[in-house]
Amino acid sequence: MPKQTRETGLPQNARPVMQRAMWISNSQRLSFESTETTAHRLATSSGGWVERLGEDVIVSFKGEGAKAELLEGLQRWTNDTGWLPSRVFTRFLPTRNADRVSPELHQGDSALSWKTTVTEAGIRYGLDIAAGYSHGLFLDQRLNRARLQHLRPTRVLNTFAYTSSFSVAAALVGAETMSVDLSRKSLKRGEHNFKLNGLDSKKHRFVADDILELLPRLAVEGERFDAIVLDPPTFSRSGKGRRWRVVDDFEYLLAAALDVAMPKCSILLSTNCTKLDPAKLKRRARPCAKVRRLSADFTELGAPDDFPPGHGASTVWMTVG
Repeated sequence: MPKQTRETGLPQNARPVMQRAMWISNSQRLSFESTETTAHRLATSSGGWVERLGEDVIVSFKGEGAKAELLEGLQRWTNDTGWLPSRVFTRFLPTRNADRVSPELHQGDSALSWKTTVTEAGIRYGLDIAAGYSHGLFLDQRLNRARLQHLRPTRVLNTFAYTSSFSVAAALVGAETMSVDLSRKSLKRGEHNFKLNGLDSKKHRFVADDILELLPRLAVEGERFDAIVLDPPTFSRSGKGRRWRVVDDFEYLLAAALDVAMPKCSILLSTNCTKLDPAKLKRRARPCAKVRRLSADFTELGAPDDFPPGHGASTVWMTVG
């Protein structure tokens, strides 16, 4: 598949939208730190959001008014909590992908490396703030990474893997993983995440390929997995010119994934497409299982506590039998 178009935190349709920034409490911040989690939201509004990334903060905004409001709010919040970031970055959120830009340093030492390491439940992830529009970790998937570890799978297929955060989480509980992404650069960052956690990346597979072309080959080769992560882009175009739209092609992707699923396989269905909420994901997934005479049970985890209703990806776990 081509490059992802995925935005964490954009409002979903038919959900309440925050008008003013809602900031987490100091007790919530301390709770994150007690679980060795240094990557999370600090605030969310209809005009943007603020993320803590280790000792740094990124303020993402849709307009200059929202930027000013979030920066002022950050100042008040740090005064109230006593927690001070070492650097503050700002990032514009455009309506068109062509207008995307990398974050800019707003405050702090410009000589410090823009590469940093954060933790989530003690798991280490390397981020690169200068790498482009996305720093390397989708914070709204925290609960799903934790669930994958709770499932303790043996073989995991991580599609659209990006920097392989799901693969790292699974490998730490003993799973054999295959991470698939078109971007070799992203997969290299995934290998680095393995090494940050003392994992031998050579014992896991990192495949730069179009997942829609790879899945049929894996099925023919007899590859089977007991956990599969499907978090595709909303829309994109492949190097061969093929257009992808998740609202049109979701069933095709899931059907191909079911061909490599073991009995009782757990499949994460995730999207930031505003036209596919959890109810619609389930409604469209059931026929895919039925045509293969498989039962399908669904589990919704909702969003993490630092993501207000209406923000973050729509996600559903599907267990097939």
